[in-house]
Amino acid sequence: MIVSQTEFRGALLDGARDRPLGLVDDKGRAAGRRFDVYRNNVAVSLTEALAQGFPTIAKLLGEENFNAIAGVFLRQSPPASPLMMHYGAGFPEFLSAFEPLQHLGYLGDVAKLELALRRAYHAEDASPIAPDALAEIDPLQLGNVVMTFAPALEILQSPWPQHAIWAFNMANGPKPEATAQDVLITRAEFDPTPHALPAGAYACMAALMEGKTLGEGVSAGSEVAANFDLGALLALLLGGNAITSLKITP
Repeated sequence: MIVSQTEFRGALLDGARDRPLGLVDDKGRAAGRRFDVYRNNVAVSLTEALAQGFPTIAKLLGEENFNAIAGVFLRQSPPASPLMMHYGAGFPEFLSAFEPLQHLGYLGDVAKLELALRRAYHAEDASPIAPDALAEIDPLQLGNVVMTFAPALEILQSPWPQHAIWAFNMANGPKPEATAQDVLITRAEFDPTPHALPAGAYACMAALMEGKTLGEGVSAGSEVAANFDLGALLALLLGGNAITSLKITP
């Protein structure tokens, strides 16, 4: 009897399923306990990969709860790539939709932050502009500047204090306050860094990343916050080596 890949994978990821009928080892013997050991090793490996990729979530849930939830996720979402650094791309959405966790609504957004940090870590390198490149532009032309950004740069928006929750658990930050937080991720050297964005900065960054001018970005930020601080945002971008080119549009 030939065992299909679908049947094999389903049984491999779900310990509640029976061993596939007809599955034998290289000597023609029923796989039996060998398959059970292999199934357990796969589940443990995938759970460990999730815990390494989402350390804040693992800490917030505790080991026992995290392992149980990871078991549900891995049965629904087997790896799509042999590279484990990519595993768990759907974990944030899973957490947001998982009924038993609905009272912890922030988990999905915190997981999105951790996933973005992982993407930023593995993103391609890029050469930043010179630190004084913006200062050399005629002030009358600044509003016409279009920027491009390093592949590692990410922005996230959340109704939850996602950055504060991450910092409290992973960087000895203060206790989070119940407030919405937007986040900018930069990678100045090897490790990415998340920054809590000031009011209006997310709207400005979203515009700039769409290829709009600095003037248009400032307008977008000012629509959200009358006191939008462009200088603070530019300091984060320059300090994080996030700007890779400047172009003055006509």
